[in-house]
Amino acid sequence: MNELIKTITRDDGTIAVSGRELHDFLEVGKDFSNWFKDMASYGFEEGIDFSPFSAKTHNGGRPRIEYVMTLDMAKEVAMIQRTDRGKQARQYFIEIDKQAHHDLTGLSPATRAAVAATQALAAQERRLNRVDAKVNAISDIVSISTMDWRRATREIITKIAHMRGDDYQATRNDIYKDVEQRGGYSLSTRLTNLRNRMAGEGQSLSKRNKTNKVDVIGNDKRLIEIYMAVVKDHAIKYRVWDNEY
Repeated sequence: MNELIKTITRDDGTIAVSGRELHDFLEVGKDFSNWFKDMASYGFEEGIDFSPFSAKTHNGGRPRIEYVMTLDMAKEVAMIQRTDRGKQARQYFIEIDKQAHHDLTGLSPATRAAVAATQALAAQERRLNRVDAKVNAISDIVSISTMDWRRATREIITKIAHMRGDDYQATRNDIYKDVEQRGGYSLSTRLTNLRNRMAGEGQSLSKRNKTNKVDVIGNDKRLIEIYMAVVKDHAIKYRVWDNEY
């Protein structure tokens, strides 16, 4: 059978489908990100029916978020389109599913059971590996000390930006907003006050201009703790440990 839409055979033997490949085949008018969010809203669950991952772009630009979905989800998404292309895609996925099951029909019951057991073990191992990676990464985040908080949080924010498919500054600005909300502070006001104090102390304009909100945070122990907590929350939210599918 000719490959109509790219599929992926995972370590546990199950078949998955690239969300973007399906989107392109369906010739959907809406951009991929918004289209996929609409599809996911039909009751599909992240981590069960689909998984996001960060992928590099061909032109060397900043990474973008891609999605891989189960074969069952791909069938339903194709049906939702109510177009000839959607019908064609659904029939294709049904044939893929039949072929996968047909590959086992010629085997003896004992062999099929052995294959199923092997696939189950592979799936379990895959889940455990992902959990271990998650735990290790969170441990690294939680272990940030007040001695090296600047360097450590900068590295984590870089990873968060990568997972968001966004630039570093935009990511850090969102973190600043959460720090202000959680702490009840205005970092911009505190930065202005800090620069004014520096001017009163006779410090140069260039030095004052280089002073930023991280310097403001560094002058207040409670702000450092809030900032670190917010960075950790963002790191967990954007799954910095999950760099590839």
